Amino acid sequence: MQALRERLEQGGLAVACYCAAWCDTCKQYRPDFEALSEKWPDAAFVWIDIEENPELLGDEDVENFPTLLIQGPQGNLFFGPLQPYISHLERLLSRAGAASPAVSDGPGPLLGLVQR
Repeated sequence: MQALRERLEQGGLAVACYCAAWCDTCKQYRPDFEALSEKWPDAAFVWIDIEENPELLGDEDVENFPTLLIQGPQGNLFFGPLQPYISHLERLLSRAGAASPAVSDGPGPLLGLVQR
């Protein structure tokens, strides 16, 4: 979590994938998620097992996997389930930036949740 903390403190994008170890879809999605993180070195990518780290979800519930969170300095830019195609996440990331409006859905700032 130290690397996540450092990247978030620098004000970059945070990209969290909420999944569960028992989810076959998540198991298939994870290698693509990790490969995408290499294309976005300034973003903090984190894989969160909601059963092992429920505190990183705040008060939110996850009903479908994978559920993705994209946060910027202005707040949550996206929170919700995505089809398990990495191109969907890549498209969202390419449009996320400082001018993107925040949405009200999703957990609080990951940095705060990590520091609890």
